[in-house]
Order: sequence, then structure tokens, then C-alpha cells
Amino acid sequence: MDQPDELEFGMGTLPIIDEIKQHVSPATTPQALAWHDGQLWFGSRDLRRLYRMSPKDWKVEEELPAPGIPWAAVSTGDAIWFTLGEGPDDDRYLRRYVPGKGFDDGPGIPCPELTGSYLSYDGQNLYLSQWYNHRIVKLDSNGNIIGETALGAEISGHVFVDGLIYVLRGTEQNGGDWRLARLDPREATPKIEDLAQVPFQCRSLAWDSQHLWTNHREADRIVCFTLPK
Repeated sequence: MDQPDELEFGMGTLPIIDEIKQHVSPATTPQALAWHDGQLWFGSRDLRRLYRMSPKDWKVEEELPAPGIPWAAVSTGDAIWFTLGEGPDDDRYLRRYVPGKGFDDGPGIPCPELTGSYLSYDGQNLYLSQWYNHRIVKLDSNGNIIGETALGAEISGHVFVDGLIYVLRGTEQNGGDWRLARLDPREATPKIEDLAQVPFQCRSLAWDSQHLWTNHREADRIVCFTLPK
């Protein structure tokens, strides 16, 4: 697959994302984020805990410990998959959680090269991004790579909306430069279209069927914003 040009930071003019509301996070360093069964789930990086939130009144409905650092999350309909950092080297594993039942028994699925962070789901397969490799990989049920898309920049979140991947790509260096981009993974060589700038260090991306959500981790905020047209 052809590699995209590396993202030129600070070049060009894009509109700023249209924020609907910034919510104060009930826990410090909100990191993992997923919309599941009408509620918002997030994980605290530093506290290693998971939270189920009611979006209407912004109250914690459930809180539980995570078996590792919760770097990312995505709903697959009946369950939530997490990318967890485990052990002294923060090795990355995928673990399945069923609300009301808990995490599956046994070891998790190791991420390729034990590295990876953000997750999305196309209705059949998980997609995992790798920060330093600047790519999103498509995984089979055993965690093997069966496809990949290069993004030309660091990736801090992605989500499927109507068959397209919306992705946060950029850099955290020099104060950060993040863009919301869009691509069609069904194309042989997906064209990456930058849509808007994100004016803070964003982490994770979720879709509630109407709006997008992300974390401003450094400010302990969870942000809701509109889907660019």
C-alpha cells in the first residue's frame, strides 16, 4: 500500500471543531472512551479504573477497577473491548468486557508487537492504531493483522461512522497539533481528508449516533462536538 505524505504541522487553515459542551471528568486523566448501550464509558489512565456514565445527568452509574492501564475502548454491541497496558513495560493486550458479567477469564489477546492503543469497530472486526507506527491495523479474531492503513502522523483516536473512519491525527509535540480527518477503509488506497482542527491534546474518539466525543486529558475534561459535514 502506498504511504501517505507525512502530515505537515502548522500548514494550512482548517475550521476548529464545533464543541457542544465540555464536561468535567469525574476522575483524573480520562483516557479510554466508548459509547455503549446509550451510556458513556471511560477509563482513567492514572487511577486504572473504569466508569459508566449517564450522559443526561452526568452521574457515575458504575465504577470498577481495570486489570491494567485503560488506554482505549470500543463497543462491539454486546461487549466492550479495551486496550490495556499490563506489566512493568506497559505491554498492550486486548480484553473483552461484558457489562454485568466482567472481563473474560484467562489472558488477553496480545497486540501486534505488544504495542497499540486506540480501537474502532466496523461491525465485524476490531481496528487498532499504533502511535509510533503511524498506522491503523485491521485485526482478525485472534489479533492477527489482516489489513493496514498508514496515516502519516500520530493517532489519538478513531471511530466508524456510516462505514467511514473518523480519526484524530497529528502530534503532541510543541503544544500539540491535532486534526480530525476522515477516510474510507474500503478503498485500495484510502484518501485521508483533514476536516477540522482540535485545539487541545485530544485522546480517544467515540460516536453516540449523533455527536462525537473525545477527552481533553490534561484538563480532566470530556468533550462533545458535532460531526463536520
